[in-house]
Parts: sequence; C-alpha cells; structure tokens
Amino acid sequence: ECQVMSIVISTTYMMADLKADLQRMCHKAGVRGEGVVFLFTDGQITEERFLVAINDLLSSGEVADLYPTEDKDGIRNTVRMAAKSEGYSENPEQLWQFFIHRIKRNLHMSLCFSPVGEALRARARKFPALVTCTVIDWFQPWPEDALLSVADRKLHHIDVLGDAQGAVRTGAVAFFPYSFS
Repeated sequence: ECQVMSIVISTTYMMADLKADLQRMCHKAGVRGEGVVFLFTDGQITEERFLVAINDLLSSGEVADLYPTEDKDGIRNTVRMAAKSEGYSENPEQLWQFFIHRIKRNLHMSLCFSPVGEALRARARKFPALVTCTVIDWFQPWPEDALLSVADRKLHHIDVLGDAQGAVRTGAVAFFPYSFS
C-alpha cells in the first residue's frame, strides 16, 4: 500500500521547498522502504526548474544535489543493516546504490498534465523523461458506440424497462451517450 503525497504550492514555494519535500518522500521510500505516490500536476509547476528535479528522479531515481554530504552519510548508516541483509556490501557507494534502488522500487510518480496547448509538448522536448520514463494514460472522450454498448449491458437486467427492442429500453440506452456530454 502506498501513501499519496503532494506538494502544497504557495506564493513563497521555491526550489528549496520542492527539494525538502522530495527529501521527505525519498526518505520514506528509500530509508523506511514504504510505498509512496508523488502526485504532481502541471498547476504545481511554479518554476520550470522543478521539472529538472522531476526529470532526474524519473530517469535515474536520484536528484542531483538533493542531499548534502553529511545527510548522505546519515542515510548510508541508517540503511546499512537492510542493505547487508539484501547482499549489498558496506562500502559507501553500495549503500547509496541500495538507497537509490529502494527509491526506484517504492516511489511512484503520478504526473497529471493537461495535453491542451503547447506546454506539455515543449516540456516533453526539454525534459524527455516526462515521456520516455512514464506510462501515459490519455483520457479522451468515449466513442458513441462504446457508450451505447455499456448502456445496453448495464440496463439489460432491469425488467421495468420492458423488452430488449421496446421503446423505453432503446430510448434509455440511446440517452446514455448524451448524458456524458
């Protein structure tokens, strides 16, 4: 099970605040081994530099300069026992790789961007991991025949609508596509 986390944008929210939020998420995922979903929308992009961090996290599992050296040492010490139990050696590089591996396994990102306009296209060119390191779900309107099929199946067992070819049932089924527009 994953905990959904998001950032709260304010007029004073800057890159340092995003890094602090990312540190908290990475700590949960990498040190504690807990599942985290980072929900991030295009409305939360107050600085394009945010996407540099998101791109790095998507492509490699780590953000450059997210942690000062002393914090990295503390993280390595904290994950030492868990890393040893999974066969990692105790050298600093291996301990850090264990931490990053856990982040990749436990931190999931849900990016909610609107495809309308030029913004997503321009951002995808500048930050390729937004496209190459994600699964894209496009939510488009359903075709009318699909809505009719669903309506027919869902209303099939309701006896009060009458015969399968009756006017009431066919009218109710025919209404479904219009109820979603």
